[in-house]
Amino acid sequence: MSESVVKNGLVDAEKRTWLIASSAVGALGTAAAVVPFVASFQPSERAKAAGASVEADISALKPGEKMTVEWRGKPVWIIRRTPEMLAALPKLNDQLVDPDSTRKPEEQAPDYARNATRSIKPEFMVAVGICTHLGCSPSDKFQSGPQPSLPDDWAGGFLCACHGSTFDLAGRVYKNKPAPDNLQVPPHMYVSDTRLVIGEDKKA
Repeated sequence: MSESVVKNGLVDAEKRTWLIASSAVGALGTAAAVVPFVASFQPSERAKAAGASVEADISALKPGEKMTVEWRGKPVWIIRRTPEMLAALPKLNDQLVDPDSTRKPEEQAPDYARNATRSIKPEFMVAVGICTHLGCSPSDKFQSGPQPSLPDDWAGGFLCACHGSTFDLAGRVYKNKPAPDNLQVPPHMYVSDTRLVIGEDKKA
């Protein structure tokens, strides 16, 4: 009789242990399944990057130099223009398709960049480095004067070698070229004298 009780006691203990272990494993399995399920509702890193703003440190950018950052998969140029570069801009208006960015204002530039220099701070040009013709990326031609594929009175700017479109140092397209519009000025703002955020303009 006592042997039977002990035996039953052992069986009960074994069952209890098995049930606890099974429950624990089941709970862990459920948690493991739920975590990825919940995580699937969160935006992916790629999705975040697609719409995220980008911060650029321009402290080391010297006059006449350009840096490129990526925003929404596009190259954005930041150019620190020299006084000579800025002085040349108003002299080019008659040669440009849309010197004041009025043709497609909402697409070409925010309100604060629809001015003579297409910028918040005249010294800095900020533009998406993609030709408005077929999406090529123009090359830098900052040096003024006669050069291959450029006019003799070239004042500096950009040349899209694919089909010959040219842009000045404010990203404005020259007349009689395949590109129909100026380079896009993206939303941007300065958070300090040396830091620029592209993709946001809350403070602009």
